[in-house]
Parts: sequence; structure tokens; C-alpha cells
Amino acid sequence: MGKKRFVLGCLIGCLLTALLSGCSSPSREAENSGKEKSDKVQIGMCFDSFVIERWQRDRDVFVSTAKELGAEVNVQNANGDPAKQKEQIEYFIKKGMDIIVIICIDSKEIADSVKKAQDEGIKVIAYDRPISNAGADLYISFDNEMVGEMMGEAFVKNGLKGGKVVMICGPLTDNNVPMVRDGFTKVMEENDNEVLDIYYADGWKAEAAGDYVYNNTELIEEADAIMCGNDDLASKVVYALSEKRLAGKKMVSGQDADLEACQRIVEGTQLMTVYKPIEKLAGKAAEAAVALANGEELPAEELSEYDDGKKTVPYLKIETVSVSKDNMDDVIIKNGFHLKEDVYLNVPH
Repeated sequence: MGKKRFVLGCLIGCLLTALLSGCSSPSREAENSGKEKSDKVQIGMCFDSFVIERWQRDRDVFVSTAKELGAEVNVQNANGDPAKQKEQIEYFIKKGMDIIVIICIDSKEIADSVKKAQDEGIKVIAYDRPISNAGADLYISFDNEMVGEMMGEAFVKNGLKGGKVVMICGPLTDNNVPMVRDGFTKVMEENDNEVLDIYYADGWKAEAAGDYVYNNTELIEEADAIMCGNDDLASKVVYALSEKRLAGKKMVSGQDADLEACQRIVEGTQLMTVYKPIEKLAGKAAEAAVALANGEELPAEELSEYDDGKKTVPYLKIETVSVSKDNMDDVIIKNGFHLKEDVYLNVPH
């Protein structure tokens, strides 16, 4: 009986040894795999939300370009919630990302988190919107004051001199909004146009823009033009105008060159939009993110400066184009931003 127990013990011992040695190989592979993964540049990207059409395009181009450069991107969506965005930045810090790219919802909410990331050796890029009093490592965006000027100049070119205008802007928590506003009002003042009212739509909610038109009928009827902070706001403004039989009778501006905005322009219910070459912005941002994460300097000749209230931040500025019915084909369709059959879906062309 003792011999049998001894033999049985030996057999169990051999089996355990075999099982353990068999398990050790995948464990080492997983270790090696993890090491290879960590060797890639790790980018955390915090979006405001994907409600606005263009953000999905920004994300796709950025992620694609970063992957081509050998980087990995972890995309988070805060759904317009500043506190959620702060949590996501903290998550990226804990994950030890090499660089964090932020489409800021509210600077006050995240400025401390930006500093915390930098204290941990993580670079921070303010994408499209500046982050006030945060001292990001790079701000990359369009010339937002020029965007406002383009809206104003389109109205003036269409005959708005000595006229009246209502402004429906995005929220002041978005630091681009005052820049666009200031560019627009400068052109209005230069051409003796009166701004009847400025409304700031909370959270860029398009429904709020539509409600403004419904709730301020007399003011809207008095205005010759309505400046909308983006095409999404313009969509609800034009819808409300159409219910009042004013669509096409009031000049409406926007920005982002959303497909529906381009359709409205060729249909005659929106005067213009501002085309922002998102592919260029997102592609350049991905290249800059990888370069900064690798400790490389960005080309000085491509940079200007932006004072964020805390320090002077390097600013990579991308040019924009004013789009109307006249240059729709040359700017939007030839560049492949939208297909011709989609833009002219409701218009014989």
C-alpha cells in the first residue's frame, strides 16, 4: 500500500510539473506582448461629444494617422459633461499615457488635471479649443477670429450694410466662441450694422437655437441676418425660420461645412458656412502628438503663439475657407469633403 501511494504521488508530481511548465510559455508570451505594446506611443484623446457631425471625422482621421505613425489611441467621449471629461483625463494619467489630446468642454474644470498630467511627464495638446490658464504644450486649431470675420464679410458682400443682425453663438465655456464673436462684431461695426442681441446656446445645443427663434419672433423679424456659431445651430434656426415662412429671407451663417449645411446653401436657406479642413487639422495634430511624445521639437516656422492666461502656448494654426453657393463645387466637392450627389440631393444640378 505504501508503494502504491509513493508511485501515485510521483505521478501527480510529474503531472503538476508538466502542467506548470506548459503554462509558463504563454505567460512569457503575454509578458513580451505587453512590453511590445508599451513601446508604442500611447495617446489619450478626450472628446467633448460626437453630437456635432464633424467630431467623428476628426476622430477617424486622427486615429488613422496616429496608427500609421505606429501610435495607439484611446478615445474617450465625455458626452458634453465637464466632470466626466476631468475623470477621463485622470484615467489617462493613471494609465501612464505619453500624451493627452483634449477637445475642452470647460477650462475651469480641467486646468488642474492638465497640470497634474504634465507633472507626471505627460504632454498635453489643446485640440481645436484652447484650455485657459492651463499651459498646454500645444494648441492646434483654426484661426477662429478669422472664422467670425468670414461670416461677417459674407453678410456684407450679400448687401448687409447699415442693417441689423442677431447672433446665436455657442457657450462661453468654449474659448473659441469669444474669438469668433469678436471677429464677427468687428466686421459688423466697420459696416455700420447693429447687433440686436447675442445669445449663447448652452452646450452647443441646436434645440436652444431653435427655441430662441420661436421665443423672439419680433427680434428675428426685425433682423436682416442671423449669425449662427456653427452649422448644427443653423440647422434648427433655419427649421424655425421655415415654419415662420422666413427661410431664405434672412441671411444665415454657420461653420464646419456639415453636409446638411451645404445642402441648405445650394437650396438657398443658408447663405454660407466656413469650411475647416478637418483632415489637415486632425492629421497635423496626430503628427504633432507623436513627435512631442517622442521628445521631438515641432518646426518653429509652422508655429505662432497663443496666450492662454497662464503662459504663451505654441499655436499651430490651420487656415479656413468661406463657402457659398458660388464656390461650393471648387471647395467642398473637388476636395472630396462631400459627394456632389449628396450636396445637390434636393436641387437639380
